[in-house]
Amino acid sequence: MKGRRLISLTESDSGAIEAERLRVLRSFDILDTDPEQAFDDVMLLAARICDAPIGMVSLAVGDRQWFKARNGADVPESGAAGAFGRYAMGQPGVTQVCDARDSALADRPAMGPSDFRFYAGAPLIDDQGLALGALCIIDTHPRPQGLDETQRMTMEVLARQVMALLERRRALRERRRSDEAATAAVEAARLVTEKLAESDARFQAIADSMPQMVWSSRPDGHHDYYNARWYAFTGAAEGSTLGDAWGEMIHPEDQERARTAWRASLSTGEPYEVEYRLLHHTGSYAWTLSRAMPIRNAEGAVTRWFGTGTDIAEMKRLEQAKALLSQELSHRIKNIFAVISALLALSARQYPEARAFARAARTRIAALARAHEFVRPHTESSRPSLDGTTLHAFLHDLFLPYDDDGGRARVVVSGDDADFDDQAATPVALLFHELATNAAKYGALSAPEGRVELTTSRRGDRYVMTWQERGGPAVKGAPEASGFGSSLLALSVEGQLGGALEQTWAPEGLRVVADLPATALAPRRAASR
Repeated sequence: MKGRRLISLTESDSGAIEAERLRVLRSFDILDTDPEQAFDDVMLLAARICDAPIGMVSLAVGDRQWFKARNGADVPESGAAGAFGRYAMGQPGVTQVCDARDSALADRPAMGPSDFRFYAGAPLIDDQGLALGALCIIDTHPRPQGLDETQRMTMEVLARQVMALLERRRALRERRRSDEAATAAVEAARLVTEKLAESDARFQAIADSMPQMVWSSRPDGHHDYYNARWYAFTGAAEGSTLGDAWGEMIHPEDQERARTAWRASLSTGEPYEVEYRLLHHTGSYAWTLSRAMPIRNAEGAVTRWFGTGTDIAEMKRLEQAKALLSQELSHRIKNIFAVISALLALSARQYPEARAFARAARTRIAALARAHEFVRPHTESSRPSLDGTTLHAFLHDLFLPYDDDGGRARVVVSGDDADFDDQAATPVALLFHELATNAAKYGALSAPEGRVELTTSRRGDRYVMTWQERGGPAVKGAPEASGFGSSLLALSVEGQLGGALEQTWAPEGLRVVADLPATALAPRRAASR
């Protein structure tokens, strides 16, 4: 499955990854549901293109191998087909067993009255690299030569199509095709594929049966093929968008971005992926996701580009709704902070003896409110600006709630300051908020005399931040198991800032060293230079 890293089942048989895989699978709300025409279509097409009597779409649920779609075998789940499906899920690309009797899985139970001999399966992989199941075809006779190149490509394309159907089911359930249209599409595909004899014709039949727009280009970028879905979506006359004319179908504001990305892919051979608004046959523009992968020869030279265009207008609307909800929730939380601060101010006027306490509490609440503004989910438009703010200034505000009653800092920041922008704000805030919270609960900040020294140092092209706790309870050693907090620290430093994280549980106090690229704290400014 090109472009996606496959996390094999051996990595996820136990623990958080397997739990995540099952969570993703259940999120599609598809397990133990009735057969659906769309999934049957893909399976039947795979079986027909590969000249196989049996086809299946299987999903792995714990020890079960459940079949969403099947043809030519009366078996609801498990059995030998399940064993080979489980094996195919752990392999990239199309797994083939040319003769099951010679396979290491030959001792598994038979699928039915007649043992099968040939198996081919392509894993169903989500965008996280998790294998959810397999699209497979089965023959009752061995095939020493296996599938040809077109058939293997068909299996991979249709496996991605199954994932597209799953994702579409989750996000756009109400927009399923009517049973009549699906039945007509299956019959049309069957009539076409029965007449196809050569690879190019077979590919065109597959492309025309897909809900995505499909196109191909020569190595120089000249577009020479579009499937029927492209012309149906755009309303363009057949052949009118060949060559470089496709760019004129894109919204004027998006044209340069799309063409620049395409030129970059042609120059480097890197995959093409860009979102833009495409002219719809109604005369309006609809958001689409365009992707393309290069096909290379044995010498590595690009011989052709194959691309798809997917209607993501509904997904865009869902993203906008999610962003609106996030902003509304954040606004309400900020209002709560403001109300609490106002109540403290009113109480201080009524009880002058509590004025010092109220002032300190309001300062802490204000710092927590600012920290919330940076760690909450953001869209590009709602992300706060940190122009003119340095790292030390940001950390000073973040640690204000932990100052003692006299206003003295209990987390002392020193060393080399650094430029800081909003792109790094969230991982930095998450990192030090987690460390400070844990220190307040269990570490140095849980004791009145405890302190934390946060030292920052620029070392060539690296920026090192050292968190050292002192004066707290004696540390008994590293925790026996890594919890959510440790995972969050690693995600912030290693995943989002591209650095390295080292933790030392010394008796005198926890020591954490985050070693980052110097550009990690201001990636936008570094990119503009």
